[in-house]
Amino acid sequence: MRVVSSGRRRILGIDPGSVVTGFAVIDAPARPGGQAGCVVIDCLRLPAVSFVERLAIIFDEITRVITEYQPGEMVVEDVFVSRNPASALKLGQARGAAICAGAAQRLPVAEYTPTMIKKSIVGRGAADKQQVQHMVRMLLNLKTAPQADAADAAAAALCHLHHSQNPLAATAGRAR
Repeated sequence: MRVVSSGRRRILGIDPGSVVTGFAVIDAPARPGGQAGCVVIDCLRLPAVSFVERLAIIFDEITRVITEYQPGEMVVEDVFVSRNPASALKLGQARGAAICAGAAQRLPVAEYTPTMIKKSIVGRGAADKQQVQHMVRMLLNLKTAPQADAADAAAAALCHLHHSQNPLAATAGRAR
């Protein structure tokens, strides 16, 4: 795992989508009990081009983010079951493009379900988008709430930070 020059862990969180992909890079707290820092939080808004071209853009842009911000690990929100199989397949392919970008840069990649991420950040797995945005704003000390997809990416990174620091939390979260 790469460690940034300050000695902190740096985590890239991804909320994949075929139209909008959220991403966030956070730095772990310098000391136990400290506050995580936000390096960047944003979205890739994909143009109205072919689906294959959008996948290439996701791969290229996530690679650019990795190169620019040098995270040591990556976390991707797992696919939720959708009523629309075509949408679920496209989401899975967008997710695969992001994962391949991390794998090509030799980053370890973790995955968490949306329910586990929400439970870790908000305290309940059925939290709505606004609750996630609010908690991400508070946990990262942001002036304003980030866009929903970017907040989901940051929430994934924060979830990974929490679970990777506390193996018992990860075990308990998966068992439920």
